[in-house]
This record gives sequence, C-alpha cells and structure tokens, in this order.
Amino acid sequence: MTPGSGSERALTRALRLACDISAGIGGLTLIAMASVTVISVAGRALFSTPIQGDVELVQLGCAIVVASFLPYTQFRHGNIIVDFFTTGVAAPKRSVMDALGTLLYAIMMAVICWRVAAGGLQVHEYQETSALMAIPIWIPYMLMLPGFALGAVLGGVQTVDHLRAARAGGERV
Repeated sequence: MTPGSGSERALTRALRLACDISAGIGGLTLIAMASVTVISVAGRALFSTPIQGDVELVQLGCAIVVASFLPYTQFRHGNIIVDFFTTGVAAPKRSVMDALGTLLYAIMMAVICWRVAAGGLQVHEYQETSALMAIPIWIPYMLMLPGFALGAVLGGVQTVDHLRAARAGGERV
C-alpha cells in the first residue's frame, strides 16, 4: 500500500488489523489442531484411547487455517510471484503487471468466497454432518468466508494501489 491521504492510511491500517486478526484466528486454529493431534497420539500410545474423530477435526480445521492465512500473506506481499517476465521491465509497466496479478487474485478470492458460501448453504440445507462426530459441515464452510472475502477486498485495494503507482511512473512503497 502506498502512503497517501489520511483516508488511505486509515484503510491501510484497517486492512492490516483485519489481516492480523484473520491470521491470529488461523494461528489459534492451527494450535488447536496440533493439540488435538498430540493428545490423540499420546492417548493412543499411552492409554489406547485416541480422540474419536481427531482426523475429522484436523481436516475441517485445515480449510479454516488456509482461508485465514491467505489475506495476511497477500497483505505482506508474501505470495509467490513469477518475476521471470518482469525482470528488467520499467517500474510503471511492472506496476501494471502487478495490478493485473492482484486483480486476478481479487477475482479468484471473490469466486472462491461465493462458491464456499453457496456450498455452505447447500450443506446446511441438507443438514450434512461429519461421519464420526456429526459436526455440521456448514460451520467450517462459513468460518472460511471472512478470510476469502478479506482477500478479495485486499486484492481490489492493491490493484488500485498498483495502478496509481503505474500512473505516477514508479513503484509502490
């Protein structure tokens, strides 16, 4: 994000906070998944009593974790980019190419968000549950939505930022 007017800085701060909160939720979910796994393995080894449905919990948690970490990674410019085509390209052209990349990211996050929401509504309608623990499947679906929605918004904001940088003739800060 390029520094600019007060409203742009406020938007950047708000997005940073939202991405940090999303990553924090993902981190807590990851810690919970690791704890379930450790307790289940220890219970199986020491007492022959693993946690029933531990694999289900980890599978459902993985989807939430991935969706929660995506916006943080995008905000910090941590996603992998292929700069083979942009090496040696002038900064304004590189900014346009980066704008295209972030626009595609925003579109993909929006499409994924839309489809996860549609899928969540469908499994809620059919009252689908996990096999062992009978956890309603719609819950993890809905817990993924904030991360995908935030990623879509962030991609849109970054696209505008790259286009502004291209028009100014330089790189984003």
